[in-house]
Amino acid sequence: LHAQLVLTTQCDVEMLSIDVTPATSIPGVEAVYTYEDLETIGGNNILGPITKDEFCFLPVGQKAVFVGQPIGICVAESLEIAELGAKSVAVQYGESNNDAVVTIDQAIKANSFYNFATETIERGSVDDAFAQAEKADNGDKLVTVSGTFRSGGQEHFYLETNATLAVPSESATNLTIYSSTQAPTKTQGYCASATNTPASKVVVRMKRMGGGFCGKETRSAFSACAAAVAAKVSNRPVRLTLSRDVDMSITGGRHAFTTTYRAAARIDADGKARLEALDVQLYNNGGSAFDLSGPVMCRALFHIDGCYEWPHFRAIGRVCKTAQPPHTAFRGFGGPQGIAACEHVMEHLAFACNVPIDTLRRTNMYDATQSTPFGTILGNGLKWNVPKMWGDLQAELNIIARRQAIEKFNSANKWKKRGLAFVPTKFGIAFTEKSMNQVGALVHVYTDGTVLVSHGGTEMGQGLHTKVCQVAAQAFGIPLEDVYINDTSTDKVANTIPTAASMSTDMYGMATFDACSQIIKRLEPYREKLGKEAKFSAIAQAAHWDRVNLSAQGFFTLMDKRCGYDFKKDKPADYPADAPTNSWKGQPFNYFTQGVAGSEVEVDVLSGNHRVIASDVVVDVGSSINPVIDIGQIEGAFIQGMGWSTMEEVVFADEDHTWIRPTGKVFTSGPGTYKIPAFNDVPESFNVSLMKDVDNPFAVHSSKAIGEPPFFLGATVFFAIKDAVMAARAENLKSNEYFDLDMPGTSERIRMACADDIAVECIEKSEKTIDAFVPKGSYLFFLAKPCNCVM
Repeated sequence: LHAQLVLTTQCDVEMLSIDVTPATSIPGVEAVYTYEDLETIGGNNILGPITKDEFCFLPVGQKAVFVGQPIGICVAESLEIAELGAKSVAVQYGESNNDAVVTIDQAIKANSFYNFATETIERGSVDDAFAQAEKADNGDKLVTVSGTFRSGGQEHFYLETNATLAVPSESATNLTIYSSTQAPTKTQGYCASATNTPASKVVVRMKRMGGGFCGKETRSAFSACAAAVAAKVSNRPVRLTLSRDVDMSITGGRHAFTTTYRAAARIDADGKARLEALDVQLYNNGGSAFDLSGPVMCRALFHIDGCYEWPHFRAIGRVCKTAQPPHTAFRGFGGPQGIAACEHVMEHLAFACNVPIDTLRRTNMYDATQSTPFGTILGNGLKWNVPKMWGDLQAELNIIARRQAIEKFNSANKWKKRGLAFVPTKFGIAFTEKSMNQVGALVHVYTDGTVLVSHGGTEMGQGLHTKVCQVAAQAFGIPLEDVYINDTSTDKVANTIPTAASMSTDMYGMATFDACSQIIKRLEPYREKLGKEAKFSAIAQAAHWDRVNLSAQGFFTLMDKRCGYDFKKDKPADYPADAPTNSWKGQPFNYFTQGVAGSEVEVDVLSGNHRVIASDVVVDVGSSINPVIDIGQIEGAFIQGMGWSTMEEVVFADEDHTWIRPTGKVFTSGPGTYKIPAFNDVPESFNVSLMKDVDNPFAVHSSKAIGEPPFFLGATVFFAIKDAVMAARAENLKSNEYFDLDMPGTSERIRMACADDIAVECIEKSEKTIDAFVPKGSYLFFLAKPCNCVM
């Protein structure tokens, strides 16, 4: 049977009734299943990866919390009939009070938060530092800045939308779920619970995904559950594939962030600006259910320091509860939002201190003896390589000369401006939830010398299976083509961890190596007996005839001291006094993947369009298992990060977009309104390299994780755009005033921020001044009356 979800069309209102008769009367419609059918089979209608605050199917009498919330599932003989049936279900809603909270600003005003998820990282004395700044005279040269920075959401836009095929067997007492998911065990648990089936009788299989980007870690579960319920009740296979517009409308995406900040720097006698204090409050838009919004905020808190030493530091993170679909994991998991806010603050301070931004960054970069605000010492075996990469790439690109050439170009061109940004990054590697840092693998050696590996990780185009096969092939000393991974299945490796956090090669590679090592030890007598030149197949056959087990289960966990962080833990009375602040709370990361990137852009002042002239990236990935895959991952992450920061704008029906209805609806639900980078957006000169002669003692074969860390480096394009806009504003306004530019830096934002005469007249007609005007993005009609400007 083909299936389509029945979805709510309003939010923040009570659902009064459901009438499926109009749908079931359509020829070819088999049935429409709702919460009543789920309860009939004894299923649990409650979902949620951390907080159980979601429904599989919204029951009558409950409030619809977002537009597109699943009410039921229509199954029919064809996809077209199922779509027609789903749209024909009659749903009645109560009266709306039109006060739905959609945005972060509205949530702050309404005090709408998931308060249990509020976390803080603090060291030093932030309040004392700013008090000194207020009392200081000009001779102290203590500079303070404050402001707000906003970064937008992002749609995963994987090539394959969420899809599930649920197949019942044994009179519907067993279920096999073929699901496009990064979390087979989570999917297994949800489907078992929703259908009242023991988990041992629910098998989830995942061959490969057409992309995931963490969007299928938790948000694939509700569609899999819906299909599983339909399959169990009907005792027929059910296929559910979300259309692109439905997938984009209801599955959530990257969290939008708003960061308010105060920061201070002290000008030394030698003229160098030294960071003094950072006080930030981070807010993310969690949506209508908690999902993974808390852990996303935690990772943002762990990365808001950037690569810089802040002696006095306080960061508070709060998750906003709104009427948007539940937002979820996305490549970087809050880290890029935190780093972007930090770099925005650094640029603000550089401007206020009147020092070059490159100088401020390098002067205040961590050294190997310093610790992060959460207590991790950068040189404690972690190989802190950012300063070296910074110096090497800066010299290679001749940044000083390029900035001089850009300044010369800008002085000669009024309607074209160029800018450059040179930015470092560090990204912590580990699940911040300690219990998730464990994995398993199963290895079979066959008598023909070939090897079958099964592990809990899923393949979505990131090359995980290839790297794991390489680990096994190297362990056994056999060709890569003799190692095979069929699929990921919960009946082969149980209790798996989602393929996320860039941890999969690190952990599944080690678990596979553990299993291989067990078998190798059993084969040692036969290798010695048959000689070094013996084929692996002969060794395996000899061991088999001697009744030796040629299968092994491998298991791997990160060391306790290298994962896990307890925000609430108090300092023990006997804790060493010279230990870094907050180190008693644990160490959230096993190590850091690090990198540096520089980008140069050219902005068209009249249109706001930009082109990326060049981007150069170097990343420390340790001793790479597969350099080709790693470079491909860096390129893809960079472009995706560039898209997030420059063009991918998610628009909802909110207080700034009152022309979209109903309130809370996603407007950018397809490629017609939502733009991802295309071929012509790729940097014209794009150079990616891996740092040479480095290792990593904390991961398999001295490698490092690579999936998420380079993502933020794509934002160098955004900061280069801001540099170009600064040049335009300096010329057009005849002054060099600081200005805010929020992410994403769309053409509309760039155009209005350039502040030429045309933009100024338009802005002033909206009763705003150019200094106070911050472009909010696309699709905003802010003009009080038509602009009469002529060119």
